[in-house]
Amino acid sequence: MSRNSSKLSGVLHVLLHMAEQQAPVTSEKLARIMQTNAVVIRRVMAGLRDAGYVRSEKGHGGGWSMACDPATVTLLDIYRAIGSPPLFAIGNRSDNPDCAVERAVNEALDGPLRQAEALLIDSYATVTLASLSAGFHRQLPPDYASHHRTD
Repeated sequence: MSRNSSKLSGVLHVLLHMAEQQAPVTSEKLARIMQTNAVVIRRVMAGLRDAGYVRSEKGHGGGWSMACDPATVTLLDIYRAIGSPPLFAIGNRSDNPDCAVERAVNEALDGPLRQAEALLIDSYATVTLASLSAGFHRQLPPDYASHHRTD
């Protein structure tokens, strides 16, 4: 079995941090926020840039910035931009397609898995980056801005 992927969650986390910034954010700064390597950030951001959601600026003061309206971009848009990673860690065996037991088990699991995936994808289409940002702001303590800076 494959392990859970947190790629979508991580990308959304990065985008929300970027949306809070007035200036471009470097890959290095984003990597520190996400506790990962800047190369990982650049790889993911390149895919988002190709989809038109972020842009990169070179040179002094350069970095990554939003290139989209967060009110119009959904989780589904971002999910697709990062390559539509598997939604579930469970799946069917395909070691022995001639086995009647394997075929019966797969048949029993296929429908519910497809239904669950469709439900999740439909829900992704209803959540915008702006609504995620609003949810983030609702969770902040009232004095957060005066005590925390992201510079």
